[in-house]
Amino acid sequence: MRDGRVRIEPADVLLVIDVQNDFLPGGALAVPDGDAVIAPVNRLAARFPHVVLTQDWHPPGHVSFASSHAGRRPFETVPLPYGTQVLWPDHCIRGTAGAALAAGLEVERAELVIRKGHARDVDSYSAFLEADRTTRTGLAGYLRERGLGRLFLCGLATDFCVAWSALDARAEGFATFIVADAVRGIDIDGSLDRAFAEMDAAGIHRLTSGEIG
Repeated sequence: MRDGRVRIEPADVLLVIDVQNDFLPGGALAVPDGDAVIAPVNRLAARFPHVVLTQDWHPPGHVSFASSHAGRRPFETVPLPYGTQVLWPDHCIRGTAGAALAAGLEVERAELVIRKGHARDVDSYSAFLEADRTTRTGLAGYLRERGLGRLFLCGLATDFCVAWSALDARAEGFATFIVADAVRGIDIDGSLDRAFAEMDAAGIHRLTSGEIG
């Protein structure tokens, strides 16, 4: 870091989390102000040497959908074999317009797309591990095999997929940064504050896109 800025290095990775139509205003699971991440993500994606994307990619009738549980409503929780599951509106169903990356996203240089949540019976927030906490996506091995290092996370939503990905990245030993002006959260019952507290405790750095040189 020089002059208060973090310099982009050859092995740095911009990890863009779930910037998809269903998470934007008007989408099935809209994140407030979610479209505000697109401009800073585009600026960063043009400058980083490596870009990796994630994409929520659910089959119809996914276990995380409230519609899959009789009498349940979105944002309630249910116990599942792998733990407590927040129930969501049907969203990011594979092959639909809602699951597509945002139209304004300029990420043609992305080298890898990780699709998550594609198994019907387990949810997946993290870019590294599904919600059962045992099934790996292969991202950690990919990064290590290619000799890639620091991860700079942006996208949606801060308190779920971004936070889970960041915490797992730290657990895998990667230096991890959250780009604060390129993320937005849902904030269910204080989930945003809890996510930031957990990330701070894990040694995850927060900075703005203007602090990345």
